[in-house]
Amino acid sequence: MLLCIDCGNTNTVFAVWDGTEFRATFRTTTEHQRTADQYWVWFSQLMEHRGVPIEIDAVIISSTVPRVVFNLRLLCANYFDTRPLVVGKPECRLPTGPRVDEGTIVGPDRLVNAAGAFDRHGGDIIVVDFGTATTFDVVAHDGAYVGGVIAPGVNLSLEALHMAAAALPHVDVTKPQKVIGTNTVACMQSGVFWGYVGLVHTISDRIKGEWDRPMRVIGTGGLAPLFAQGDVLFDLIEDDLTMHGLTVIHRYNKDTT
Repeated sequence: MLLCIDCGNTNTVFAVWDGTEFRATFRTTTEHQRTADQYWVWFSQLMEHRGVPIEIDAVIISSTVPRVVFNLRLLCANYFDTRPLVVGKPECRLPTGPRVDEGTIVGPDRLVNAAGAFDRHGGDIIVVDFGTATTFDVVAHDGAYVGGVIAPGVNLSLEALHMAAAALPHVDVTKPQKVIGTNTVACMQSGVFWGYVGLVHTISDRIKGEWDRPMRVIGTGGLAPLFAQGDVLFDLIEDDLTMHGLTVIHRYNKDTT
């Protein structure tokens, strides 16, 4: 089975793919101090609890936090007796390479999203990913990542607002009952929710205005379903787009070796 690891700035996700479906998916906070042994204890106990046998024979990693990759490599070597593919490294080939300014390093998460979106839906796609940052990834007709937009993430914006204004509390991200808030929490929730609905709507429309072909918009990330309640923002929502992209890239490398 294939172990897909997506390490973001906030969370790290492990998903076990049997070639047909994901048998188990686990999420933990991203901590660069976590050792290979600690990863193993956490992962093996959860697999046992889920009743899934640990038969990992291949691993692929996408990480926006370079410091964690060393211990993830040790995990693969010590416990799975395998060398992982790491997206963004020269030995990990992409079905279609990115077309961006020379010298630009594209985040592996964005390359993976592009591969997953193209495999499922073809090209001319905008992928809106609600993570630590809110990113817009533009996927061309041939599956190439060709650029996009990076905006502050929803929770990051809320945290910055709380830290910069001592009188403002922490609030949950939710759809408010109405736009005009009648208390501090409702005002903040309205500003964040409708502010990001407007951000997604406007940026998507401006991207489409620069593109010479019709485009579809795919939402992904944990908050995508929430913001889909505010307007017709997405043509569809993909909960597992990043993990699917990892399986696509792994299959491409396996088939071309």
